[in-house]
Amino acid sequence: MIIGEAGQAAQALWGDVFDTPGRVYGGGGGGGGRFEMDPEELKSLIGQWEDVLDKIVEDGDKIHQIVRAGELAPGQDPASGSYATTTGDSVLALQRQNDSMRKYAQEYIKKLKEAQSKTVVTDQSLSDTFKA
Repeated sequence: MIIGEAGQAAQALWGDVFDTPGRVYGGGGGGGGRFEMDPEELKSLIGQWEDVLDKIVEDGDKIHQIVRAGELAPGQDPASGSYATTTGDSVLALQRQNDSMRKYAQEYIKKLKEAQSKTVVTDQSLSDTFKA
């Protein structure tokens, strides 16, 4: 379903690619849209995010190894000390960024799992309605 002028412009540019069933392209017109995803798509999405989280954790482990390596200065001169300080600051910034990405991914997975639980409850309740 194509919604609004932007949707019509996209259709004019790319054709009917936006009418593919199962795809979500959002609501429009200020009346509020809705987001739909079948349980298998949601399960797959959660799995993909869990894979991303695993990679973030692996990167974090590598960063922690670098931090624990300690002394980074190649020599005792002031230039080497400056190099070590700058490198240490960069590694700590990288560690903070990795921690932030890990927390984001964990929270997003938590929200997806909550949505999955609600979807299962809603589907069960609708199923029960039809059985009655």
